[in-house]
Amino acid sequence: MTGDQPAPEPRIVSLLGDGDERTLASDVREGLSRPLKEIPPKHFYDTAGGELFDRICDLPEYYPTRAERAILEGQSAEIVAATGLGELVELGSGTAEKTMVLLRAAAADGSLERFVPVDVTEQMVRDCAARCARELPAVEVVGVVGDFGRHLDEIPGPGEAVPRVVALLGGTIGNFEPGERRQLLAEVAGLLRPESDFLLLGTDLVKDRDVLVAAYDDSAGVTAEFNRNVLRVINRELGGHFDPEAFEHVAVWDEDEEWIEMRLRAPQAMSVPIDALGMTVELAAGEEIRTEISAKFTPERLAGDLAAAGLEPARTFHDPDRLFALSLSRTAL
Repeated sequence: MTGDQPAPEPRIVSLLGDGDERTLASDVREGLSRPLKEIPPKHFYDTAGGELFDRICDLPEYYPTRAERAILEGQSAEIVAATGLGELVELGSGTAEKTMVLLRAAAADGSLERFVPVDVTEQMVRDCAARCARELPAVEVVGVVGDFGRHLDEIPGPGEAVPRVVALLGGTIGNFEPGERRQLLAEVAGLLRPESDFLLLGTDLVKDRDVLVAAYDDSAGVTAEFNRNVLRVINRELGGHFDPEAFEHVAVWDEDEEWIEMRLRAPQAMSVPIDALGMTVELAAGEEIRTEISAKFTPERLAGDLAAAGLEPARTFHDPDRLFALSLSRTAL
């Protein structure tokens, strides 16, 4: 393609129905009505939340993005060779900034035919798809607007005889509790054909507590703003009356569960109306809303989760400091 030719137009498929954008209302109603209140972390990622997360990824304390990118930069050619990557489906693609490293390697190899970024935020999908179409004009790009927790069975099927890799990167799998995590992996396994397809899974590894906590409670306070942003989303979308700045950001390491929890703590008693839901959230002084868990993995934990989902590991890649892992697995025969 010459410089004056237009980039190919990517195809965009929306799996969200009217009023169904991100199931925010149902998640907030259910999660804030519980004795132990929580909001799913997928609701962090409006435009402002996405920008804040991009800033987090550049922080010195936040190692996961750098470590995962180091794996991709150093070992993408090996991943392509091991999988014959012809189609990449990325669940929770975001901007696909890191993923472009793998896509470029597959395109250079000549194997890549199609990229399917899947994300719940429509504008992010459109921007990501447009960028990929510009950079990789020989590759078909199909952007899917949907919640991979609910719409996996509606993702377009693979091309015939084209090896498919389904990618779930960034340690996202750690945001699910064990039962949910294994259920999701089993559903992802349903997208894979036994003879040709792979799951590429990013997992953060268990390490020193201080390193882990610092990654989720940075000295510049960017993660705290990211955490509070979920309250701004509720205010804007559902007529909530939260004062985000009144909440304290909390990050703790749960030694037994081997996961980080992020929470928002009310320093004083509060009654917060949410107009669109016709409800008022009552918070006691010191009460917390859990906004994220981020499980960390040992080889044993990962192997157990994969086996429970009907998957078997094929190969694992690490960054030089062994902070993070990318694993390839396929359906067990």
